[in-house]
Amino acid sequence: MSKGLFITFEGPEAGGKSTQIALLKEFLEENSKDVVMTREPGGTAAGEVIRNLLQHDKAGENMVGEAETLLFEASRSQLVAEVIRPALSEGKVVISDRFADSTVAYQGYGRGFGVEAIGQLNDFATGGLKPDITFLLDISVEDGFKRIDDRNAANNTSKDRLESEAVEFHERLRDGFLEMAANEPERFVVIDAKGTIEEIYEEIRDCVNMRL
Repeated sequence: MSKGLFITFEGPEAGGKSTQIALLKEFLEENSKDVVMTREPGGTAAGEVIRNLLQHDKAGENMVGEAETLLFEASRSQLVAEVIRPALSEGKVVISDRFADSTVAYQGYGRGFGVEAIGQLNDFATGGLKPDITFLLDISVEDGFKRIDDRNAANNTSKDRLESEAVEFHERLRDGFLEMAANEPERFVVIDAKGTIEEIYEEIRDCVNMRL
């Protein structure tokens, strides 16, 4: 058992994970907790290279789903070994923007590769490591896409490779997240991402406070 606390944030696109992660980090540090923030894919030098490849497809090829899945697992394996396990062993709080549940949702449900097969790959990549708390910021695909469009218009950016997938793909992965949460209620905390930033933050803060 690790001495630290491992918290992950999951959910469909544009659920507001980044905002809530920053607020939670600030709260924990104000309460004298040593916090490590990371993200998936990424979080290590190798992982950031993989992240760029997965998000933007600069190679200009149509990446097959199997290759995509294995790249996510490669990034995750490096992150667990290099960042997450060492931090937890030192009693730190680790907050990750996505983890293994995302691969179950995106590749298992979204791509149709199967939950059991992805679960086995996740176990191999992580050595069986699971978060202590997973906050699922749930938002409808329609509302998520609207947020993405508004963000891109404001920043003069465009959708990344996964954001550009068909609506049906995103519907499947959202359903997958909700099914996972229903199957593991002791770990998942499902939050309506349409609430205000403060409402969502208070719910997250209170939950973490109880665990600490």
